[in-house]
Amino acid sequence: MSDLALVTGASSGIGAALAREHAARGGDLIVTARRADALDQLKSDLESRHGVTVHVMACDLGAEGGAQDLVRRIEDAGLAPDILVNNAGFGGRGKHLDRPAEDELGMIDLNVKALVALTRALAPGMVARGGGRILNVGSTAGFMPGPEQAVYFATKAFVNSYTQALAHELRGTGVTATVLVPGYVETEFAQRSDLTGTRLTQSGMTAGAVAKIGYDAMRRGDLVAFDRTSLSLACQWVIPFLPRRMVMSMMERMQQKAG
Repeated sequence: MSDLALVTGASSGIGAALAREHAARGGDLIVTARRADALDQLKSDLESRHGVTVHVMACDLGAEGGAQDLVRRIEDAGLAPDILVNNAGFGGRGKHLDRPAEDELGMIDLNVKALVALTRALAPGMVARGGGRILNVGSTAGFMPGPEQAVYFATKAFVNSYTQALAHELRGTGVTATVLVPGYVETEFAQRSDLTGTRLTQSGMTAGAVAKIGYDAMRRGDLVAFDRTSLSLACQWVIPFLPRRMVMSMMERMQQKAG
């Protein structure tokens, strides 16, 4: 393996933390997000701190053909990442029928379609070379329906399911797929998703702590990586046995703002 990693959504939050984690271990990077200035700052920091090479390829993966354009740029640069970190994504609070349709569809384009497009484009090369790692950032949200974020929860359910099925299909190829399923993480996500002030965002882990858990799990080839044992127990051994209406009412209350 070349130890070259492509990290999407690398301008902030978990994506930037994952890029830092990889660079700290001596790995080169391709970083992508919409904000070129933030990526340039990340490149400067990582190269000066760790002596690695960071390629900046700013793009909008949620735009039509965005993922395909990124793949072409990677190929034109003669690069072949053996680690793919699909982190880019966003959420949005509000009732599905009240939210702008373009926002909901854009969420699907980025959280699902871009992730699948990049995996489908880059994973065959990993298989041909006999080794590789894929880390998809899902969420504990993917283990239940989520009124007030109906589309976001659904996209993360897709990521959770897709990654595990892909991991099974890749067995014996030298390539593994891992899904990171954190709970609330202290990033820009809450502000962008209009979740600040809700019970859902009262406490969470730092992006750096979550990134280390996910990165180590990816390196081991683990199937699913929770960031907290309590969430693993809740998602796998409590929530599945509760009445569906109870679960949805609970999630709705957790995403409502006081007053």
